[in-house]
Formats: sequence, structure tokens, C-alpha cells
Amino acid sequence: MNLVVDIGNSLTKVAIIEGESIINVDKYEILSTDVIDKTVSKYAPSRAIISNVGKIDKEISSHLKNIIPTIEFTSLTKIPITINYKTPQTLGLDRIALAVGANYLYPSTNLLVIGCGTAITYDLVDSKSMYYGGAISPGIVLRFKSLNQHTANLPLLEQVDKFELIGSSTSECIESGVLNGVIGEVDYFIDSFKTKFPSLKVLVTGGDANFFVNKLKNSIFVVQNLVIIGLNRIIEFNAKH
Repeated sequence: MNLVVDIGNSLTKVAIIEGESIINVDKYEILSTDVIDKTVSKYAPSRAIISNVGKIDKEISSHLKNIIPTIEFTSLTKIPITINYKTPQTLGLDRIALAVGANYLYPSTNLLVIGCGTAITYDLVDSKSMYYGGAISPGIVLRFKSLNQHTANLPLLEQVDKFELIGSSTSECIESGVLNGVIGEVDYFIDSFKTKFPSLKVLVTGGDANFFVNKLKNSIFVVQNLVIIGLNRIIEFNAKH
């Protein structure tokens, strides 16, 4: 079994993977060494990887390394895809993991991976396992917060599943602008990427992934826990190389 620790912008995921199966995923606002100890004691994983979109939590990382062989995922870690990016040292580890996971699930396929979390990320991996980059924009929650925090009178709203095109109140207008806007953005990027890679499979993942189901004109495949799948693939790849 492998232990995957994915420290994101909002939550930390602690996952156990056996073979190709995700056995368990727990989510924490704050990760402690006690959580690590309990997880290791319960599942007895043989290897681990820790990834952080910001700075690695040194206490957690050191603690893990003292318990089991652990990869601290960085831009220098060996991965099973080729990075074709101007500034690889600034490339988000979550974006790399998404690309690796998508490439593992759908090898020899042109892929657009859309991560829908705090930010919306668009990442392209071609059929030869070459990663090119893509785009980054604010996520849905950030868009709502931005309107509230940078204006005098607009309220802070949350994502809803049903909303109008033409809002008849301030709240409805915000919902229309944010939600119709993000749908239009995602469709635009998919269409634009398809002009360069016509045979393109689109994978959508992250906390807001399900919002886009049946709302886009383009066909998408929702894949949950894609970062975890990618990080587990990196563990296995490093074990063999």
C-alpha cells in the first residue's frame, strides 16, 4: 500500500492506495503528526509521498520520513511525463500531478485536464506524454469573494446549481455573471484547445467539477481524486527508476 499526502490551498487529503484502488481518503483542515501515525498504524503503507501547492510542512515531512520511505514531491522529482514549460521550477505540483494522473488513466491520448478548485487550471498533455502548460484563472469561490471584497455593496454569495441568464435582483445578477461566466470560459478554452488538438479528451476534476456536468456544450469526463492518482503513479514510477 502507498500513502499519499496532498496538502492543497484549502484542505489536506490523506489517501491510502493499494494497487490501482483508492482504499481510503480523509480530508483535514489542519494535518497533524497524530493523523499520520494513526493512518500508518491502521494501514501499514510501505511508501509515501507528500505534496504541497505551497511550502512543504517540514514537521509532517520529517515525521513521515522517520516512519516510512517518503518522497517529498518537488520540481526535481522524477515523473513519467516530459515537461515542456518555460519555468518548470514555478509549475504547481498539483498541476503536474493532475497531468501525470490523466496520462496514466488515458495513455497515448491528447488530454486537457481542468482542475476546478481555488483556481481553475487548464493543462495539456499530448499523446506522446508531453506536458505543455495551459492557463490559470480564479475559481468559482474566488470570483464570488472578489466581487464582495473589492466593492462597497455587493454581497458574498455561494455557488448554486440553478441560476438565470438575466438576473432580476443584485444576487441573481452576481450568480449569472459568475456562473454563466465560468461556464463560458471553460467552453471557450475547450474549443480553443481543440483547434490545436482535434482528438482531445477533456478531464475535469476538483471540488467544483460536478458543477459543470450537463452545463457545458462540450463533452467532459469527471474524474475525482485525480491528483491522488497522479501522486500514486509518481510513487510507483520512482520505485522502478
